[in-house]
Amino acid sequence: MDQQEPLAIPGEPRLSQRIREAANRDALGRAAVLSGQGDLAAAARFTAAALLCRGGNKPCGVCPDCRKILRDVHPDVLTVTDPEHKNVSVDVLRGVTADASVLPNEGRRKVYIFPDCSLLDGKAQNVLLKVVEDGPSHAAFLFCAANSASLLPTIRSRTTEWKLSPPPAAEPVERARELCQAVCSRKAAELAAFCAELENSKITREELKSLLSD
Repeated sequence: MDQQEPLAIPGEPRLSQRIREAANRDALGRAAVLSGQGDLAAAARFTAAALLCRGGNKPCGVCPDCRKILRDVHPDVLTVTDPEHKNVSVDVLRGVTADASVLPNEGRRKVYIFPDCSLLDGKAQNVLLKVVEDGPSHAAFLFCAANSASLLPTIRSRTTEWKLSPPPAAEPVERARELCQAVCSRKAAELAAFCAELENSKITREELKSLLSD
């Protein structure tokens, strides 16, 4: 029988290994920021599994806790959302801080995943500050953020940041084509996002001219 490949974050073998090594030393801590442009949801599930895993090489991917987390059915891994509001409301976060004092149902910890920290304004983050800093040892917090700067310095100072690898740079002509498509779409958000990606990778005049030959 072929040996099963170890569980990993898609496209992130190095980060997966670093998180695994920290988990095996019981050094993941109670709060972490998962940042970057990759699959933050998968990174959060992997880290949650590492926190709760009962196997020998965390996360093993096969113990009951790991299997439930990977299927998004573990009662002690909670994704914090607020579908009724644009941003996550203070009331929802007060509920999180109250729930954090309750012991886990099955695992050795409760893990709260915040899937998009851009939806946490300053007031909301301040509600979380005390429980992140001085909450019960069985409560852990995973903050997913494309840019960790969306979190207050007071929150970041109490977390470990795990950065996902940046996506590979597109070929010059492909970047030029994507820019033209963004301009023609007249969608401000799409154009702004693309221009932000080009901040450190400028398109030259020659690259733009190459489109005329397509």
